[in-house]
Amino acid sequence: MHTFIILNGSKSTSALEFVASGATDASFLEIQMTMTQNTPIERLAVNEEFATPASPAAIDRAAEALRAHGIDVRLVDDAAEARELLLSLVPEGAEVGEGASATLDQIGVTEIIEKSGRYDAIRPRTRAMDRATQMREIRKLGAAPDFQINSVAAVTEDGKMVVASAFGSQLGPIGFGAGRVILVVGSQKIVPDLATAFRRVEEYSYPIEDAKMQEAFGRHSAINKLLVINAEAGPGRITVILVRQAVGV
Repeated sequence: MHTFIILNGSKSTSALEFVASGATDASFLEIQMTMTQNTPIERLAVNEEFATPASPAAIDRAAEALRAHGIDVRLVDDAAEARELLLSLVPEGAEVGEGASATLDQIGVTEIIEKSGRYDAIRPRTRAMDRATQMREIRKLGAAPDFQINSVAAVTEDGKMVVASAFGSQLGPIGFGAGRVILVVGSQKIVPDLATAFRRVEEYSYPIEDAKMQEAFGRHSAINKLLVINAEAGPGRITVILVRQAVGV
């Protein structure tokens, strides 16, 4: 058994409620969240220890462990190199799914995938569909793209990855549904072990995403679902682009 999904219910304000590393599914949020004007933002403390890029030794340990678990790892120095590498791995015209991701937004990938016209991007298509009459089609489109691009909330030095989500729409494609998965990960997301990975979700990523959600939609974020990837059974299916700099949340 290599992959676990943990369901945390549908709470909305505790430390176990969160959408991390772009885990918020924008296509759902555009329909389900309502903008609230002039609502005070409840800001939780952010543990800035989790914002520091990992040491070269920790990066090497994480990369070696991921490779030992069947995951392709490419090391790059910065955001620009990560962007160019990801685009070189996705053929023009390919069908591409994407979970909402601060990392992919920051490195400029989201705009290129969705607006350049060079790719068959899933999210612009599903945003244009009618939730009342086409939800079945929306679910199916997002469930099994040829390529899924995303980030993660944390990577452990012994080769595990954690993805967190409120709705879970990106967890299926990452875990199994997508033909290829490409994950861009800043080195600040490297932690010693799984317990620390969950702490990073709760103490760093969640407070940041929760404040963003309140500002944008007037509601709290939520850690409703967690995906833990211990290994990949299909060699080459998952590629991790590990960035030595800090990128994303």
